[in-house]
Amino acid sequence: MHHASIRTANIHRAIAFYEQLGFTVCDRFTTGYTLACWMEGLGGRIELIQIPEPKPAPDAFADEHYVGYYHLSFDLSAIATDLPSWLTSLKERFALAAQNQPEQLQPLKVLLEPTQQQIGDRIYEVTFIADADGLPLEFIRMLTKLNS
Repeated sequence: MHHASIRTANIHRAIAFYEQLGFTVCDRFTTGYTLACWMEGLGGRIELIQIPEPKPAPDAFADEHYVGYYHLSFDLSAIATDLPSWLTSLKERFALAAQNQPEQLQPLKVLLEPTQQQIGDRIYEVTFIADADGLPLEFIRMLTKLNS
């Protein structure tokens, strides 16, 4: 996959948010009459597009009847020793950044605290947070592969 595209109400807030996750802007451009950029980090690339006169996004995480793209998922298996510690560190980073840049960043909103989930023959740690526009982001880390 080349990139995932995210429409945002405020590209500057969105950039500040994703920079806290470790993304960096690699290209800035306009698409038609609006601001856009590509950011790279956590093993992938996202495109942010600022939307003039934005409407609130549907609540894809809480609305069990929502149909459409649900979330982006980032595999932290190679970079985090455990999700609870990683999330605690991320919350602290966001709290400090929100104090220093209250116009750009808010404290981190956690949608699902780290939990274990079996998917196929593997056990994962999984957590969800909301991005600057309230869109769900998943962070996943493989714990173990079960013997068959």
